Amino acid sequence: MERIEFVFFDAGGGHRAAATALEMSIREQSRPWQVELTNLQELLDQLDILKKYAGIRIQDAYNWMLRTGWTLGSPQLMRVLQGVIRLYHRPTVRMLEGRWKETQPDMVVSFVPHFNRALGESFSHVFPGRPFVTVLTDIADYPPHFWIENQRQYLVCGSDRAIEQARSIGNSEDRIFRASGMILHPRFYEPPVADRIGERTKLNLRPDLPTGILLFGGHGSKVMLDIAQRLDGSSLDLQLIFICGKNKKLAEALRARKWRIPSFVEEFTSRVNDYMQLADFFMGKPGPGSVSEALAMHLPVIVERNAWTLPQERYNAVWVLEKQVGMVLKNFKEIDRAVAQLIEPATLARYRANAAALNNRAVFEIPAILEEIFARTGASTHADAARPLADKLA
Repeated sequence: MERIEFVFFDAGGGHRAAATALEMSIREQSRPWQVELTNLQELLDQLDILKKYAGIRIQDAYNWMLRTGWTLGSPQLMRVLQGVIRLYHRPTVRMLEGRWKETQPDMVVSFVPHFNRALGESFSHVFPGRPFVTVLTDIADYPPHFWIENQRQYLVCGSDRAIEQARSIGNSEDRIFRASGMILHPRFYEPPVADRIGERTKLNLRPDLPTGILLFGGHGSKVMLDIAQRLDGSSLDLQLIFICGKNKKLAEALRARKWRIPSFVEEFTSRVNDYMQLADFFMGKPGPGSVSEALAMHLPVIVERNAWTLPQERYNAVWVLEKQVGMVLKNFKEIDRAVAQLIEPATLARYRANAAALNNRAVFEIPAILEEIFARTGASTHADAARPLADKLA
Protein backbone atom coordinates (compact mmCIF):
# COMPACT_ATOMS: atom_id res chain seq x y z
CA MET A 1 0.00 0.00 0.00
CA GLU A 2 1.44 3.38 -1.05
CA ARG A 3 1.96 5.97 1.64
CA ILE A 4 1.14 9.59 0.86
CA GLU A 5 1.98 12.46 3.19
CA PHE A 6 -0.22 15.56 2.88
CA VAL A 7 1.50 18.72 4.17
CA PHE A 8 -0.63 21.68 5.30
CA PHE A 9 -0.58 24.52 7.82
CA ASP A 10 -3.21 26.71 9.48
CA ALA A 11 -2.38 30.17 8.11
CA GLY A 12 -5.93 30.87 7.04
CA GLY A 13 -8.15 27.83 6.89
CA GLY A 14 -7.99 26.74 3.29
CA HIS A 15 -4.80 24.64 3.40
CA ARG A 16 -6.00 22.24 6.09
CA ALA A 17 -9.50 22.19 4.59
CA ALA A 18 -8.18 21.20 1.16
CA ALA A 19 -5.94 18.45 2.56
CA THR A 20 -8.75 17.07 4.73
CA ALA A 21 -11.30 17.14 1.90
CA LEU A 22 -8.96 15.37 -0.51
CA GLU A 23 -8.11 12.71 2.07
CA MET A 24 -11.84 12.12 2.54
CA SER A 25 -12.37 11.84 -1.22
CA ILE A 26 -9.54 9.29 -1.47
CA ARG A 27 -11.17 7.17 1.24
CA GLU A 28 -14.59 7.42 -0.40
CA GLN A 29 -13.06 6.26 -3.70
CA SER A 30 -11.44 3.29 -1.89
CA ARG A 31 -7.99 4.14 -3.22
CA PRO A 32 -5.36 1.68 -1.88
CA TRP A 33 -3.31 4.39 -0.22
CA GLN A 34 -2.41 5.26 3.35
CA VAL A 35 -2.70 9.05 3.71
CA GLU A 36 -1.10 10.93 6.62
CA LEU A 37 -1.81 14.60 7.28
CA THR A 38 1.14 16.62 8.57
CA ASN A 39 0.99 20.14 9.99
CA LEU A 40 4.16 21.81 8.70
CA GLN A 41 4.03 24.54 11.34
CA GLU A 42 4.33 21.96 14.10
CA LEU A 43 7.39 20.42 12.42
CA LEU A 44 9.08 23.78 12.05
CA ASP A 45 8.13 25.35 15.39
CA GLN A 46 11.72 25.39 16.63
CA LEU A 47 12.67 27.45 13.55
CA ASP A 48 9.78 29.89 13.95
CA ILE A 49 11.61 33.12 14.83
CA LEU A 50 8.44 35.01 15.69
CA LYS A 51 7.41 32.34 18.18
CA LYS A 52 10.92 32.24 19.64
CA TYR A 53 11.09 35.96 20.37
CA ALA A 54 7.44 37.04 20.64
CA GLY A 55 5.74 33.85 21.79
CA ILE A 56 3.40 33.67 18.78
CA ARG A 57 3.52 31.48 15.69
CA ILE A 58 3.80 33.01 12.23
CA GLN A 59 0.50 31.38 11.26
CA ASP A 60 -1.20 32.88 14.34
CA ALA A 61 0.12 36.34 13.49
CA TYR A 62 -1.27 35.91 9.98
CA ASN A 63 -4.69 34.90 11.30
CA TRP A 64 -4.70 37.89 13.66
CA MET A 65 -4.12 40.15 10.65
CA LEU A 66 -7.15 38.61 8.94
CA ARG A 67 -9.41 39.08 11.97
CA THR A 68 -8.45 42.71 12.53
CA GLY A 69 -8.18 43.75 8.88
CA TRP A 70 -4.58 44.93 9.34
CA THR A 71 -3.54 43.75 5.89
CA LEU A 72 -2.27 47.01 4.40
CA GLY A 73 1.35 46.48 3.45
CA SER A 74 0.97 42.70 3.28
CA PRO A 75 3.04 42.45 0.04
CA GLN A 76 6.02 43.95 1.87
CA LEU A 77 5.45 41.70 4.87
CA MET A 78 5.37 38.70 2.53
CA ARG A 79 8.78 39.61 1.14
CA VAL A 80 10.15 39.83 4.69
CA LEU A 81 8.69 36.40 5.45
CA GLN A 82 10.19 34.94 2.30
CA GLY A 83 13.55 36.40 3.25
CA VAL A 84 13.38 34.65 6.62
CA ILE A 85 12.40 31.39 4.92
CA ARG A 86 15.41 31.65 2.59
CA LEU A 87 17.66 32.38 5.54
CA TYR A 88 16.51 29.18 7.26
CA HIS A 89 16.30 27.10 4.10
CA ARG A 90 19.13 24.69 4.93
CA PRO A 91 17.99 23.94 8.51
CA THR A 92 14.47 23.47 7.17
CA VAL A 93 15.69 21.00 4.55
CA ARG A 94 17.65 19.03 7.14
CA MET A 95 14.65 18.84 9.45
CA LEU A 96 12.37 17.69 6.65
CA GLU A 97 14.89 15.07 5.55
CA GLY A 98 14.65 13.61 9.04
CA ARG A 99 10.88 13.56 8.73
CA TRP A 100 10.89 11.66 5.42
CA LYS A 101 13.40 9.12 6.76
CA GLU A 102 11.06 8.50 9.67
CA THR A 103 7.74 8.29 7.77
CA GLN A 104 9.06 6.98 4.41
CA PRO A 105 6.25 8.29 2.18
CA ASP A 106 5.96 7.15 -1.44
CA MET A 107 4.63 10.59 -2.35
CA VAL A 108 4.57 13.99 -0.66
CA VAL A 109 1.72 16.36 -1.53
CA SER A 110 2.04 20.00 -0.50
CA PHE A 111 -0.97 22.21 0.15
CA VAL A 112 1.19 25.14 1.34
CA PRO A 113 2.97 28.06 -0.32
CA HIS A 114 6.44 29.42 0.51
CA PHE A 115 7.99 26.07 1.50
CA ASN A 116 7.76 24.07 -1.71
CA ARG A 117 11.45 24.52 -2.52
CA ALA A 118 12.44 23.05 0.86
CA LEU A 119 9.80 20.31 0.69
CA GLY A 120 10.79 19.24 -2.82
CA GLU A 121 14.54 19.46 -2.23
CA SER A 122 14.45 17.50 1.02
CA PHE A 123 12.24 14.74 -0.39
CA SER A 124 14.40 14.31 -3.50
CA HIS A 125 17.52 14.06 -1.30
CA VAL A 126 16.06 11.23 0.77
CA PHE A 127 14.07 9.42 -1.94
CA PRO A 128 15.24 10.36 -5.46
CA GLY A 129 12.59 9.59 -8.04
CA ARG A 130 9.61 9.57 -5.72
CA PRO A 131 7.04 12.20 -6.69
CA PHE A 132 6.63 15.54 -4.98
CA VAL A 133 3.30 17.18 -5.82
CA THR A 134 2.11 20.72 -5.14
CA VAL A 135 -1.65 21.31 -5.16
CA LEU A 136 -2.30 25.04 -5.43
CA THR A 137 -5.06 26.14 -3.08
CA ASP A 138 -5.02 29.59 -4.68
CA ILE A 139 -6.64 30.23 -8.04
CA ALA A 140 -3.27 31.50 -9.30
CA ASP A 141 0.30 31.84 -8.07
CA TYR A 142 1.80 35.05 -6.67
CA PRO A 143 5.38 34.81 -7.96
CA PRO A 144 8.17 34.58 -7.22
CA HIS A 145 8.66 31.75 -4.71
CA PHE A 146 5.06 31.54 -3.52
CA TRP A 147 3.59 28.31 -4.94
CA ILE A 148 5.52 27.38 -8.07
CA GLU A 149 9.27 26.81 -7.92
CA ASN A 150 11.73 26.03 -10.71
CA GLN A 151 12.42 22.47 -9.56
CA ARG A 152 11.41 18.89 -10.26
CA GLN A 153 7.82 18.71 -9.06
CA TYR A 154 4.30 17.96 -10.21
CA LEU A 155 1.75 20.76 -10.11
CA VAL A 156 -2.04 20.58 -9.83
CA CYS A 157 -3.55 23.91 -10.91
CA GLY A 158 -7.17 25.01 -10.71
CA SER A 159 -7.16 27.71 -13.38
CA ASP A 160 -5.76 28.51 -16.82
CA ARG A 161 -3.80 31.37 -15.29
CA ALA A 162 -1.95 29.00 -12.92
CA ILE A 163 -1.21 26.66 -15.83
CA GLU A 164 0.34 29.56 -17.77
CA GLN A 165 2.42 30.54 -14.75
CA ALA A 166 3.72 27.00 -14.35
CA ARG A 167 4.74 26.87 -18.00
CA SER A 168 6.36 30.30 -17.90
CA ILE A 169 9.16 29.22 -15.55
CA GLY A 170 9.97 26.08 -17.49
CA ASN A 171 7.79 23.33 -16.03
CA SER A 172 7.17 20.68 -18.68
CA GLU A 173 3.65 19.79 -19.81
CA ASP A 174 3.85 16.28 -18.38
CA ARG A 175 4.31 17.72 -14.88
CA ILE A 176 1.35 20.12 -14.98
CA PHE A 177 -2.20 18.92 -14.34
CA ARG A 178 -5.40 20.94 -14.69
CA ALA A 179 -8.17 20.50 -12.13
CA SER A 180 -11.55 22.11 -12.70
CA GLY A 181 -11.22 24.41 -9.69
CA MET A 182 -10.29 24.59 -6.03
CA ILE A 183 -10.69 21.60 -3.71
CA LEU A 184 -14.00 21.80 -1.83
CA HIS A 185 -15.30 19.55 0.90
CA PRO A 186 -17.54 16.79 -0.52
CA ARG A 187 -20.47 18.19 1.45
CA PHE A 188 -20.67 21.00 -1.14
CA TYR A 189 -21.86 18.35 -3.60
CA GLU A 190 -24.71 17.06 -1.44
CA PRO A 191 -28.26 17.26 -2.84
CA PRO A 192 -29.99 20.62 -2.28
CA VAL A 193 -32.20 21.06 0.76
CA ALA A 194 -35.71 19.77 0.15
CA ASP A 195 -37.51 22.65 1.87
CA ARG A 196 -35.60 25.90 1.41
CA ILE A 197 -38.51 28.01 2.63
CA GLY A 198 -38.92 25.94 5.77
CA GLU A 199 -35.20 26.08 6.55
CA ARG A 200 -35.20 29.87 6.22
CA THR A 201 -38.19 30.07 8.55
CA LYS A 202 -36.31 28.05 11.19
CA LEU A 203 -33.69 30.82 11.24
CA ASN A 204 -36.40 33.50 11.63
CA LEU A 205 -35.77 34.61 8.06
CA ARG A 206 -38.51 35.42 5.56
CA PRO A 207 -39.04 33.01 2.68
CA ASP A 208 -39.62 35.75 0.09
CA LEU A 209 -36.68 38.16 0.54
CA PRO A 210 -33.36 38.16 -1.40
CA THR A 211 -30.83 36.71 1.04
CA GLY A 212 -27.14 37.56 1.26
CA ILE A 213 -24.54 35.53 3.15
CA LEU A 214 -21.42 37.21 4.57
CA LEU A 215 -18.30 35.14 5.15
CA PHE A 216 -14.75 36.42 5.68
CA GLY A 217 -12.83 33.21 6.26
CA GLY A 218 -12.61 31.09 9.38
CA HIS A 219 -11.64 34.04 11.59
CA GLY A 220 -14.22 36.57 10.42
CA SER A 221 -13.53 40.28 9.96
CA LYS A 222 -14.76 43.48 11.56
CA VAL A 223 -15.64 44.78 8.08
CA MET A 224 -18.77 42.63 8.39
CA LEU A 225 -20.07 45.17 10.90
CA ASP A 226 -19.58 48.00 8.42
CA ILE A 227 -21.37 46.06 5.68
CA ALA A 228 -24.21 45.24 8.07
CA GLN A 229 -24.67 48.88 9.04
CA ARG A 230 -24.72 50.08 5.43
CA LEU A 231 -27.22 47.49 4.26
CA ASP A 232 -29.43 47.86 7.32
CA GLY A 233 -29.41 51.62 6.85
CA SER A 234 -30.41 51.38 3.20
CA SER A 235 -33.93 51.07 1.78
CA LEU A 236 -33.22 47.64 0.30
CA ASP A 237 -35.62 44.80 1.02
CA LEU A 238 -33.32 41.89 1.85
CA GLN A 239 -32.03 39.76 4.70
CA LEU A 240 -28.59 38.59 5.80
CA ILE A 241 -26.84 35.50 7.13
CA PHE A 242 -23.53 36.16 8.93
CA ILE A 243 -20.93 33.41 9.33
CA CYS A 244 -18.41 34.76 11.86
CA GLY A 245 -16.14 31.73 12.22
CA LYS A 246 -14.02 31.73 15.37
CA ASN A 247 -14.56 35.47 15.92
CA LYS A 248 -16.91 35.31 18.93
CA LYS A 249 -16.58 39.04 19.61
CA LEU A 250 -17.86 39.84 16.12
CA ALA A 251 -20.80 37.47 16.50
CA GLU A 252 -21.76 39.05 19.81
CA ALA A 253 -21.62 42.56 18.31
CA LEU A 254 -23.86 41.52 15.41
CA ARG A 255 -26.37 39.80 17.71
CA ALA A 256 -26.52 42.88 19.97
CA ARG A 257 -27.49 45.15 17.07
CA LYS A 258 -31.13 46.20 16.62
CA TRP A 259 -31.93 45.26 13.05
CA ARG A 260 -34.33 46.73 10.51
CA ILE A 261 -33.82 43.77 8.20
CA PRO A 262 -34.10 40.09 9.16
CA SER A 263 -30.75 38.51 10.03
CA PHE A 264 -29.18 35.37 11.40
CA VAL A 265 -25.73 35.15 13.04
CA GLU A 266 -23.68 31.95 13.23
CA GLU A 267 -20.21 31.42 14.68
CA PHE A 268 -17.88 28.61 13.59
CA THR A 269 -19.68 25.87 11.68
CA SER A 270 -18.71 22.93 9.52
CA ARG A 271 -21.98 23.26 7.58
CA VAL A 272 -21.40 26.46 5.64
CA ASN A 273 -22.91 24.70 2.64
CA ASP A 274 -26.28 24.44 4.41
CA TYR A 275 -26.39 28.18 4.99
CA MET A 276 -25.23 28.93 1.45
CA GLN A 277 -28.13 26.86 0.11
CA LEU A 278 -30.49 29.28 1.86
CA ALA A 279 -28.82 32.37 0.33
CA ASP A 280 -29.05 34.06 -3.07
CA PHE A 281 -25.67 35.81 -3.17
CA PHE A 282 -22.35 35.98 -1.31
CA MET A 283 -20.34 38.89 0.15
CA GLY A 284 -16.80 38.52 1.44
CA LYS A 285 -13.11 38.76 0.77
CA PRO A 286 -11.82 37.21 -2.48
CA GLY A 287 -10.42 34.12 -0.78
CA PRO A 288 -10.15 31.15 -3.14
CA GLY A 289 -11.98 28.79 -0.80
CA SER A 290 -15.00 30.88 0.15
CA VAL A 291 -15.47 32.24 -3.38
CA SER A 292 -15.27 28.72 -4.83
CA GLU A 293 -17.71 27.41 -2.21
CA ALA A 294 -20.21 30.15 -3.03
CA LEU A 295 -19.95 29.50 -6.76
CA ALA A 296 -20.41 25.76 -6.20
CA MET A 297 -23.71 26.70 -4.54
CA HIS A 298 -24.45 28.90 -7.62
CA LEU A 299 -24.22 32.10 -5.58
CA PRO A 300 -22.97 35.24 -7.37
CA VAL A 301 -20.28 36.97 -5.32
CA ILE A 302 -19.48 40.54 -4.30
CA VAL A 303 -15.85 40.98 -3.26
CA GLU A 304 -13.46 43.85 -2.61
CA ARG A 305 -10.08 44.49 -4.23
CA ASN A 306 -7.79 47.30 -3.01
CA ALA A 307 -4.52 47.93 -1.16
CA TRP A 308 -5.81 45.96 1.86
CA THR A 309 -6.51 42.83 -0.18
CA LEU A 310 -3.93 40.11 0.40
CA PRO A 311 -1.59 40.00 -2.59
CA GLN A 312 -2.18 36.32 -3.32
CA GLU A 313 -5.95 36.96 -3.45
CA ARG A 314 -5.94 39.95 -5.79
CA TYR A 315 -6.04 37.89 -8.97
CA ASN A 316 -9.13 36.10 -7.62
CA ALA A 317 -11.08 39.33 -8.04
CA VAL A 318 -9.90 39.60 -11.65
CA TRP A 319 -10.99 35.98 -12.17
CA VAL A 320 -14.47 36.78 -10.82
CA LEU A 321 -14.85 39.44 -13.50
CA GLU A 322 -13.38 37.23 -16.23
CA LYS A 323 -15.87 34.46 -15.44
CA GLN A 324 -18.73 36.99 -15.00
CA VAL A 325 -19.84 35.44 -11.73
CA GLY A 326 -20.07 38.55 -9.59
CA MET A 327 -18.98 42.10 -8.83
CA VAL A 328 -15.71 43.59 -7.58
CA LEU A 329 -15.74 46.75 -5.47
CA LYS A 330 -12.91 49.13 -4.67
CA ASN A 331 -14.42 49.54 -1.22
CA PHE A 332 -17.32 47.95 0.65
CA LYS A 333 -18.65 51.46 1.21
CA GLU A 334 -20.30 50.87 -2.18
CA ILE A 335 -22.03 47.69 -0.99
CA ASP A 336 -25.60 49.02 -0.95
CA ARG A 337 -25.36 50.16 -4.58
CA ALA A 338 -23.78 46.86 -5.61
CA VAL A 339 -26.41 44.74 -3.86
CA ALA A 340 -29.22 46.80 -5.39
CA GLN A 341 -27.78 46.08 -8.83
CA LEU A 342 -27.05 42.41 -8.16
CA ILE A 343 -30.51 41.46 -6.88
CA GLU A 344 -32.22 42.72 -10.03
CA PRO A 345 -33.87 39.47 -11.22
CA ALA A 346 -32.25 39.40 -14.67
CA THR A 347 -28.79 40.20 -13.29
CA LEU A 348 -29.03 37.62 -10.52
CA ALA A 349 -30.22 34.93 -12.96
CA ARG A 350 -27.35 35.64 -15.38
CA TYR A 351 -24.68 35.46 -12.69
CA ARG A 352 -26.20 32.30 -11.20
CA ALA A 353 -26.14 30.60 -14.61
CA ASN A 354 -22.48 31.54 -15.08
CA ALA A 355 -21.63 30.16 -11.64
CA ALA A 356 -23.42 26.88 -12.37
CA ALA A 357 -21.49 26.51 -15.64
CA LEU A 358 -18.13 26.33 -13.81
CA ASN A 359 -18.87 22.77 -12.56
CA ASN A 360 -15.90 22.46 -10.21
CA ARG A 361 -15.20 18.75 -9.48
CA ALA A 362 -11.58 19.06 -8.34
CA VAL A 363 -11.93 17.06 -5.10
CA PHE A 364 -13.09 14.05 -7.12
CA GLU A 365 -10.60 14.54 -9.98
CA ILE A 366 -7.33 14.89 -8.07
CA PRO A 367 -7.16 11.30 -6.74
CA ALA A 368 -7.03 10.13 -10.36
CA ILE A 369 -4.26 12.66 -11.01
CA LEU A 370 -2.24 11.26 -8.10
CA GLU A 371 -2.81 7.75 -9.42
CA GLU A 372 -1.48 8.79 -12.84
CA ILE A 373 1.61 10.31 -11.21
CA PHE A 374 2.22 7.04 -9.35
CA ALA A 375 1.88 5.12 -12.60
CA ARG A 376 4.34 7.38 -14.39
CA THR A 377 7.00 7.29 -11.69
CA GLY A 378 6.74 3.70 -10.53
CA ALA A 379 6.93 5.17 -7.03
CA SER A 380 5.45 2.14 -5.33
CA THR A 381 8.17 -0.13 -6.74
CA HIS A 382 10.94 2.16 -5.51
CA ALA A 383 9.27 2.51 -2.12
CA ASP A 384 8.81 -1.22 -1.58
CA ALA A 385 12.46 -1.91 -2.33
CA ALA A 386 13.58 0.74 0.17
CA ARG A 387 11.46 -0.44 3.11
CA PRO A 388 12.66 -2.77 5.84
CA LEU A 389 11.60 -6.40 5.46
CA ALA A 390 9.52 -6.26 8.64
CA ASP A 391 7.61 -3.32 7.21
CA LYS A 392 6.93 -5.18 3.96
CA LEU A 393 5.53 -8.17 5.84
CA ALA A 394 3.34 -6.06 8.14
